[in-house]
Amino acid sequence: MKLSYKTSKDERAHYLAIEGDLIGDEVGPKLVEVVSDAIQEGAKTFVIDLSEVRYISSSGIGLLITMLTKMRNVGGEVFLTSPSEHVKKLLIITKLNNIFTVYDSVADFKAKN
Repeated sequence: MKLSYKTSKDERAHYLAIEGDLIGDEVGPKLVEVVSDAIQEGAKTFVIDLSEVRYISSSGIGLLITMLTKMRNVGGEVFLTSPSEHVKKLLIITKLNNIFTVYDSVADFKAKN
C-alpha cells in the first residue's frame, strides 16, 4: 500500500499522520524533510501517528530513527502514537519501545502533555 501522510500542528507539537506501509521508499526523504521543516520553525515536540500504518520495514525503522535523531540534536523529542499490534510487536523486538515514548493515541499524548 502506497504511503501517504498529513501534517498539522498546534501549540503543543507538530503532528505527522502516516497511512500505508512505512518502507522507506521515495516518500521517506519527504518525511525526514517534514521533521527538518518543523525544526526550522522551532518545533521541539514531534508526534507521529501510526494508527494507519500496517507494516514497517527495516528502512522504515531507519526513517523513524533518523527523525528522532534530528529532533534530539536540537533538544527536541519524537513521540509515537496509536501503533497497531503488529507495529507494537516490531517496536518491542527492535527495542525501539525503549527509545521512543509511545502513546495509545494522539488524544492520550495531548492529555499527558
